[in-house]
Amino acid sequence: MLKQRRMAAEQIASALFEAEAAIDVALAKTAALTGAMPALRKQAGASALVGQEAVERASQAIMALAEARRAIVETHRELDTAKEYVGLGAVTLVDEGSAKPTGYARSARALRQVTAA
Repeated sequence: MLKQRRMAAEQIASALFEAEAAIDVALAKTAALTGAMPALRKQAGASALVGQEAVERASQAIMALAEARRAIVETHRELDTAKEYVGLGAVTLVDEGSAKPTGYARSARALRQVTAA
């Protein structure tokens, strides 16, 4: 039973880390787009009126992505609490793309090393 819970935790952690990374990438790319528009408008010699609505919409998208990031971080916290309830409180998983523990999850390889020790 513990093995099944660990496997489930690994799968959830993997999906969580992918979702967090996707939101961060989307946020960064949208911010880059938002910053590029005024600079390129100026470089093209266009009036400040040109593309104002597009800048506003992109800024709204940044806010929506920031809210999504807040929600996924809260999801992460809730899952961290939930792992205590299923008997995995001593298990710390890390995002394989990061060398630092996240507080919720550790890769399957790291789990095997911990259990073998």
